[in-house]
Amino acid sequence: ELRRSSKSQKLFRMLSLSSIKKKKNLAIKFFFHQSAHKKLPPRKCLDTMNVILKSVWPETDAFSKVCKETKVWGVFSLTGERHEEHPKKQPYNTLVLINDEGEIVQKYRKILPWCPIEGWYPGDEVHVCEGPKGMKVSLIICDDGNYPEIWRECTMKGAELVVRCQGYMYPAKEQQVMVAKTMAWMNNVYVAVANASGSDGVYTYFGHSAIVGNDGRTLGECGTETNGVNYAQLSISGIRDARKNDQSQNHLFKLLHRGYTGVYNSGDGDKGVAKCPFSFYETWVNNPELAQKQVEDMTRSTIGVHCYPVYNLPTQDRETHTHSMEEDLA
Repeated sequence: ELRRSSKSQKLFRMLSLSSIKKKKNLAIKFFFHQSAHKKLPPRKCLDTMNVILKSVWPETDAFSKVCKETKVWGVFSLTGERHEEHPKKQPYNTLVLINDEGEIVQKYRKILPWCPIEGWYPGDEVHVCEGPKGMKVSLIICDDGNYPEIWRECTMKGAELVVRCQGYMYPAKEQQVMVAKTMAWMNNVYVAVANASGSDGVYTYFGHSAIVGNDGRTLGECGTETNGVNYAQLSISGIRDARKNDQSQNHLFKLLHRGYTGVYNSGDGDKGVAKCPFSFYETWVNNPELAQKQVEDMTRSTIGVHCYPVYNLPTQDRETHTHSMEEDLA
């Protein structure tokens, strides 16, 4: 791991210095999902759990040093953070935001691991912190971004920029490019996506890292090239003005002031309707087991699938498999 960390540190320093020379006011740089570690084929990815990162990580020490030297903020993926109940529980998949003083100012644990392949223990909270020049930043990881709830959670906590580091492969290129633009539009938020490119011998990654404006328009986008670099200017005053003064496309305001024009003209006050109209979310919050059962009724009741078993996950026709995860990974 130290060897790979050294390589990543060298690459980050090279790209940071190159970018700074071209763009003097560069504030923040993103690296794709698992960029600090060797990318492994899916049947071997759980082997990284045997190399578990402790509270003091050589990777973060290396990246902190470079961030401080170059006066650039950085977002880094570090897969395999040791669980508090190690070795009983599986590690987390973790993303960190390091400021230009070399300090870790946000640590996010992936809430929605890419099941069934990924075996990370799920985190349970998104965070928002003040980022470069005062912009409020949230971090999410890869498959997290396929769930609209996490974008809305980040935004409703105050995020003005959501950073999604990912290692996404074909055939999902069109969908993932669309997701970044759509979530920016629906949440009136800047989105930055850092994706892998090239091939690891199993998957081919489509790249297309991008920065998207809070109106859903692409501000900068890479292609499928390796080590592509792009940048864009983000306006803190611009997004705050839009959230305050936009009307018909102000999705954040309108969601919690539903139908305010009709409500006001009906003499029922000037705030619209705040109550949540979506029964599924009410059930999920108040009775998560019932919500889970409702989903199982329209999908399946076991986490595994009999027609294509993965690892030792239980399937519909049997409680558990007779072989172990280690045998699956052999």
